[in-house]
Amino acid sequence: MARGKLRIYLGAAPGVGKTYAMLSEAHRRVERGTDCVVAFVEHHGRPRTEVMLRGLEQIPRRELEYRGSIFTEMDIDAVLARRPQVALVDELPHTNIPGSRNAKRWQDVEELLAAGIDVVSTVNIQHLESLGDVVESITGIRQQETVPDEVVRRADQIELVDMSPQALRRRMAHGNIYKSDKVDAALSNYFRPGNLTALRELALLWVADRVDEYLNEYRSEHRVSKIWGSRERIVVGLTGGPEGRTLIRRAARLAEKGAGGEVLAVYISRSDGLTSGSPKELAVQRTLVEDLGGTFHHVVGDDIPASLLDFARGVNATQIVLGVSRRKPWQYVFGPGVGATVARESGPDLDVHLITHAEAGKGRGLPVPRTARLGRVRIIWGWLVGVLGPALLTFLLTGLSPEVGLANDMLLFLALTVAAALLGGLVPSLASAVAGSLLLNWFFTPPVHTLTIADPKNIVAIVIFVGVAVSVASVVDLAARRTHQAARLRAESEILSFLAGSVLRGETSLEALLERVRETFGMESVALLERESDVAPWTCAGSVGPRPSQCPEDADVDMPVGDHMALALTGRVLPAEDRRVLAAFAAQAAVVLDRRRLQEEADQARTLAEGNRIRTALLAAVSHDLRTPLAGIKASVSSLRSDDVEWSEQDRAELLEAIEEGADRLDHVVGNLLDMSRLQTGTVAPIIREIDLDEVVPMALGGVPENSVELDIPETLPMVLVDKGLLERVVANLVENAVKYSPQDEPVLVSASALGNRVELRVVDRGPGVPDEGKDRIFEPFQRYGDAPRGAGVGLGLAVARGFTDAVGGTLNAEDTPGGGLTMVVSLRVAEERAVRPVPSTIAMT
Repeated sequence: MARGKLRIYLGAAPGVGKTYAMLSEAHRRVERGTDCVVAFVEHHGRPRTEVMLRGLEQIPRRELEYRGSIFTEMDIDAVLARRPQVALVDELPHTNIPGSRNAKRWQDVEELLAAGIDVVSTVNIQHLESLGDVVESITGIRQQETVPDEVVRRADQIELVDMSPQALRRRMAHGNIYKSDKVDAALSNYFRPGNLTALRELALLWVADRVDEYLNEYRSEHRVSKIWGSRERIVVGLTGGPEGRTLIRRAARLAEKGAGGEVLAVYISRSDGLTSGSPKELAVQRTLVEDLGGTFHHVVGDDIPASLLDFARGVNATQIVLGVSRRKPWQYVFGPGVGATVARESGPDLDVHLITHAEAGKGRGLPVPRTARLGRVRIIWGWLVGVLGPALLTFLLTGLSPEVGLANDMLLFLALTVAAALLGGLVPSLASAVAGSLLLNWFFTPPVHTLTIADPKNIVAIVIFVGVAVSVASVVDLAARRTHQAARLRAESEILSFLAGSVLRGETSLEALLERVRETFGMESVALLERESDVAPWTCAGSVGPRPSQCPEDADVDMPVGDHMALALTGRVLPAEDRRVLAAFAAQAAVVLDRRRLQEEADQARTLAEGNRIRTALLAAVSHDLRTPLAGIKASVSSLRSDDVEWSEQDRAELLEAIEEGADRLDHVVGNLLDMSRLQTGTVAPIIREIDLDEVVPMALGGVPENSVELDIPETLPMVLVDKGLLERVVANLVENAVKYSPQDEPVLVSASALGNRVELRVVDRGPGVPDEGKDRIFEPFQRYGDAPRGAGVGLGLAVARGFTDAVGGTLNAEDTPGGGLTMVVSLRVAEERAVRPVPSTIAMT
């Protein structure tokens, strides 16, 4: 069964016209032939709204008693039984009266949607759960009735019902919203112009966010990479340094200048380790951006400027905010820096702001970790320092300062070897040590310009130089690599910590986890694939991003999860170091998928358990109630067949009568069991047509004793829309139950009357009655009230009656009979054309 569609009319305050707009839509749909009913609409005494209810079919409300008062709520069972195409349900955040099936009305709406019924509802912006604190700060009133934002966001259509504060206050002053004695207080408190303006802005911004979600979905589906500046979306590039707080605050001020501006702070770490980000500082900045209404994102990328631009274009950003570089002037010889590169490559669709701050030009306060895979530029510089450096130093020493001394010469060459290790790693530093030792021997060790060493002490010095150079280079290179490994492990620990936190928080959305994988590794799409066996085809259990891979072989990166599951990523090839973190994500994705399936199996198990409970109750009930009449029939038949006794005609008649009564009881029990089975399996298919009650009710009384029922069915009653056979069974069960408990000298009264667009059929007895707490319980299957004898049935009569009543679009409720007893009230729909008869009459059974 397809899920129903939800349409919501959203307003900024009471009285803007949400209910009126909803009812207008209902009239338009009815005119187009749509089956539309009013499940629950409260007009609050507003004349214009009350007029709009005319001409629309209204489902009778359910009455509930709470603390000595009677309240009315939407009768969800009646709506489900009626099964209209569209149901109108006002006040979505409403809290139901205790004793209702669901605590909140939006939960009732979820049941209607799950049943395939379209729902049109209303909600005010102040009732959204996430805006409770904001609304309280504006109006000074804390909203007690709220609805989760996700429920409203999932709506298929949201329509904003807007009205200026001045117009709304005029409506209030004219008495169109509240009664005249409440107008002054409302205008001077909640409905002040400032309050209404702020609430209106909240509503407009919230709807704008919803529109933005649709826009992002459209851009993703149609692979639109060009930025559409529909609203100001500002990306803040963070480095983990202290200047990040300044950038976030500046971006927030920029966002405030444009309506609906949004701030997205992004920190980019290299795939092979962190940059110079401080985890503590990043945590502070994350809290700051979230307090200012923005979002924080952690992205992995080797090329920081390209990753930043890709992220900005991916979220349809219009501006990028970066801080002026913390580099010292001499450090620009290594490149232009992130800010200049982003500004150069941003293109005409992105504005880049370079913000000055107190840390500009002071250098990086945190050490830059060395990478295990040194970049090409650093390797080149390492070879230049390791090979050309010694030659240049030899030229300077021989031409400018020839009398420095061999010891000092060795120290200078050693410094070049260490520099080569810092820049290019171990191999350039070894080349520097070899070149330095040869040059020292040729130019500075007597006899010069030969490789011969005359003084043995110089031989020892050269050997020590080479040994120290190699040792220092190895230690420096090892320290750099260990530093990088620690940085990378810290980056991995941050990601794994987030992953563990999501597990502890109980986040079970597979799509959200896959989206986190895609964002973390900078991929285009991510899919979780599985198959039943090694030869079975792959199927997609969940995916995010455009054009996900359909099999691991087509993906750029695939991570196996067990024997028959794999995580497939499309976008770029990841280095081997990233697969460890990716494996953790893949394992968690498998766990989330298993958890979701276990939840589905648990739901199915609950359904099966309920079915088993019904079957167990059925067996327990029929074990006696079927045996009793069977035993009577068997005893009577055995007596008639006995040759030892000569039965008189009167005795034979009594035995045959007992057999007939037993058979009738069996037929009644089996009939109710079959009816209950049809209701449980949903196979009841009523044939609705127009009938007269006075044609059906008398036919349902064939099984009750004479003089036990009195009928009062006026012929002038309008025709009702029901299934004739089902209604007959309903009346028969109700009358049989009433006769069972009513005193012998008090006949059961069956009467009917018209009430608006409904006809009520009442079955009135003078028995002991039922207390209020038991009125709903008596309609449950296998329930007997009080001291009913075991042979009185299996307790299905009233359950079947209510089920059939719901199936034909009516309602069945129990009420107290004035003076004592119980009254069953069957409410039925009136046909559009009423049959009018001139003479009322009363039919009495004697």
